[in-house]
Amino acid sequence: MTMTASDATASASRLAAVRSRIADAARAAGRAPQEVTLVAVSKTFDANAIVPLIEAGQRIFGENRVQEAAAKWPALKERYADIELHLIGPLQTNKLDDALKLFDVFHTLDRAKLAAALVKARDKGAALPRLLVQVNTGDEPQKAGIAPTDTDAFLARCRDEWKLDVEGLMCIPPLDEEPALHFALLEKLAHRNGLTKLSMGMSGDFETAVAFGATHVRVGSALFGARA
Repeated sequence: MTMTASDATASASRLAAVRSRIADAARAAGRAPQEVTLVAVSKTFDANAIVPLIEAGQRIFGENRVQEAAAKWPALKERYADIELHLIGPLQTNKLDDALKLFDVFHTLDRAKLAAALVKARDKGAALPRLLVQVNTGDEPQKAGIAPTDTDAFLARCRDEWKLDVEGLMCIPPLDEEPALHFALLEKLAHRNGLTKLSMGMSGDFETAVAFGATHVRVGSALFGARA
């Protein structure tokens, strides 16, 4: 892994700019900047692109695919022991064992089958990650997540039937709709169910998400540049 001085400078500059925008958005909303966690979305980027951000101080990263994460993160986590890795993409139950070894937080608990698989793994002695439920706030048929109208009931099953400790909710608004409407809906669902974590907002709308109470913003291109 070779890192040039220009790589280090560019990464530090982008990281500082994003952190500054998060802090400004938080203060504008009457919130403390430290209430918002930056998840650097490193999907499709290799270790050479990730290391400069780690060296600049970023420690929390998000990946979409278990297989891709397994190819690059074990070595990075061995080198940087305080890395926290978040799964922000859909999880197939046949990849659950691998995901449990890699990730500290799942943002995408999205169906009963996955909840049952988590319970089965826990009953076999596995330590579960922190959990957020993905809500399909736009009711998009091609997108994963619990329908907003089913969220209360699903969370009740998580608590009462499966004994899963869900911390919060996550959403990905439709591309062609105003994200603020979806962020407001997610905040309302979380508040109604006594949940404190809200994973919402990406490179193009994270400041809006912070205004609506986001505790985790998932930022990729603003930190790494455009994906191929």
